[in-house]
Amino acid sequence: MYSRSSLQPCRDGESRAEKLSLTSAHLSHRTAREDITATSRALYSGCCGDVPAFTEAEPVRSGWADKARWSRSEDFSLAGRWPSRLERRRPGAACPDSKQNGVSSRQGMLSVLSYGRLVARAVLGGLSQTDGRDYSLVTASYGYGKDFRKGILKKGMCYGDDACFIARHRSADVLGVADGVGGWRDYGVDPSQFSATLMRTCERLVKEGRFTPTNPVGILTSGYYELLQNKVPLLGSSTACIVVLDRRSHQLHTCNLGDSGFLVVRGGEVVHRSDEQQHYFNTPFQLSIAPPGAEGVVLSDSPEAADSSSFDVQLGDIILTATDGLFDNMPDYMILQELKKLKTTNYDSVLQTAQSIAKQAHDLAYDPNYMSPFAQFACDNGLNVRGGKPDDITVLLSIVAEYTD
Repeated sequence: MYSRSSLQPCRDGESRAEKLSLTSAHLSHRTAREDITATSRALYSGCCGDVPAFTEAEPVRSGWADKARWSRSEDFSLAGRWPSRLERRRPGAACPDSKQNGVSSRQGMLSVLSYGRLVARAVLGGLSQTDGRDYSLVTASYGYGKDFRKGILKKGMCYGDDACFIARHRSADVLGVADGVGGWRDYGVDPSQFSATLMRTCERLVKEGRFTPTNPVGILTSGYYELLQNKVPLLGSSTACIVVLDRRSHQLHTCNLGDSGFLVVRGGEVVHRSDEQQHYFNTPFQLSIAPPGAEGVVLSDSPEAADSSSFDVQLGDIILTATDGLFDNMPDYMILQELKKLKTTNYDSVLQTAQSIAKQAHDLAYDPNYMSPFAQFACDNGLNVRGGKPDDITVLLSIVAEYTD
């Protein structure tokens, strides 16, 4: 009833982490602080003379407060102790040991030492925040075909006309989903053949290492062009979504063509997601191979047209990758309610949550009184539609965890 129509570089943090690794190994935080403070003193003494000795526990007792008013600023705040939070002097206020026509040596010393302290904090903060661990994805899949064979895969990773893959390489974890366009069935073509072959090809490219983690569009492009050059005739169309976790940089690189997609959930909220691509209602962007002579009639998009993005992930982030059978039947708030059940990175727990999400979407798809996201979208386009959308449903549920062999 609703068949669709077919008419680059590592982060700066990596190089910085390498440069800081020796410092982290040989210097404690205290030693690093003393080193940078000593450097600041040397800088000051070279231009302003001797530097008065201050300790962290010694209050500032210069008497300046009696002769100049100090006000809070966005940069510093007075705490009565050197040097953690020192305020700026009110513009125009005199400093006792200074000349009226110049800046005092004491004021210059404060500037140099304050700068040294800020540098120390930045360095020590970088040392404590640098995470040299590799990340990985714990991923489980579950789905339903429209023929009600719940959770039963066809040949390969397929639920109905949907297809998916989960692949691991030494540098990255890669996921993919594709949704064969059902309209081809009217012309005697099995829509699942195109999506399944596309996903198998992308999976093989990943396992052979013929990809760059920062370029998921490249995986999709290479897979599609292999299909075009296939000696065995293959007809059909499919949407596609590829998700790549770069283990070393902790970045998620994605591309999405059509109305499949992904969500990144952190702290119970969606913090990143794919953008749906539609030519018009119920006609998503799609990769296609048309019969000879029909290339101009069949709708076909370039893989380079896929929407791509990069996003920094954290341990515990949840990544949900799915075909439109999920998103057309479950709004975000329902998905988030189900994801609250996922408490650990244990595979069985991830699988159980994926099953729960897929089952709820499947049940809603056949509820005639339910106002689904698809029905709402149809109404927005002038169609009087109510109920769920019966469709194939594929769910890949992942959680970011520390990499282990």
